[in-house]
Amino acid sequence: MGESIDIPLKLPDGYNIGIFAKNLGKARDLTLSARGTMLVSDPDGGRVIAMPDKNNDGIADENIILLEGLRSPHGIAFYNKWLFVAEEDKIIRYEFDEVNLKAKQDRLLFALPSGGRHFTRSITFDNSGKMFVSLGSTCDVCFEKHPWIGAVIISDADGKTPEIFAKGLRNAVFLTTNPKTQEIWGTEMGRDFLGDNTPPDEINILKSGGNYGWPVCYGNRIYDQSFGQETPTYCDDTVAPVYNIAAHSAPLGLKFIDSSQFPDWNGDLLVAYHGSWNRSAPIGYKVVRLDVDGSTVKSEEDFLAGFLEGSEAYGRPVDIEFDKSGYLYLSDDKRGVVYIVSSP
Repeated sequence: MGESIDIPLKLPDGYNIGIFAKNLGKARDLTLSARGTMLVSDPDGGRVIAMPDKNNDGIADENIILLEGLRSPHGIAFYNKWLFVAEEDKIIRYEFDEVNLKAKQDRLLFALPSGGRHFTRSITFDNSGKMFVSLGSTCDVCFEKHPWIGAVIISDADGKTPEIFAKGLRNAVFLTTNPKTQEIWGTEMGRDFLGDNTPPDEINILKSGGNYGWPVCYGNRIYDQSFGQETPTYCDDTVAPVYNIAAHSAPLGLKFIDSSQFPDWNGDLLVAYHGSWNRSAPIGYKVVRLDVDGSTVKSEEDFLAGFLEGSEAYGRPVDIEFDKSGYLYLSDDKRGVVYIVSSP
């Protein structure tokens, strides 16, 4: 399915990949509507784009600009009939016209602090309708002035009483809900400038009231001597990652597999590694599968590789989504495309 690709991507035997949609700018977050239309955010272009595929041939019929003129829209998610969009400085809820593929603003749910290094804000919901919003830090390593920065916020779908759910998260760029446990899992990018192999990036299971360590600690509750604030005992009361990832891999989108296309791997976790920018030897630039057993990650193996050849990056994976038929979609903000992955 999909248009043919011109880069040497590598998948497990028996799986195919093609281009579902292109000319998408900095394609980032993906979400699927109730009737099966895939949407993607383009923060640099200030847009949210709908990509209908009415004949189900694995190639989008067209790119429809659903929303434009937004301030760095990143996180997009559906809950009930509503489309939620996280801009850098606010969360807005929209009425979504599924038939005509149009969106009309319903209300501003709440404002967000903005500015600084990491502008992305992402959204996920649990099955009770609680909304979780991540806010990246303004800096590489610092104590933030606003308590929501470097944290995950929780509220209901009406935006009432937003409050801190978990903190100590430098840049939890993407969140997902484990369909079996309803736990919120998130990726976390570690700080820079401690060398090629330190600190690890992370996968975290987010708990209410949890402190995940940044900026004082990293990895398995290791005290950051370079930052040198607080004392090493501070880390004793922080939450360790469920899984450490090689430093500078830059994990972004993550999604638990629940798909007829991947029956042997249902329940495992796919994670997109966006790839390093400041490591002497590049790393990442792939999608991996984590073998998950409950709240434990047993192993990691490459699922989709070939974006990096030597020092040349052909693409940068961002987010992962499945449609109702179980096909996998992957956004790439370097090439401005969304791929589709299928089995024979």
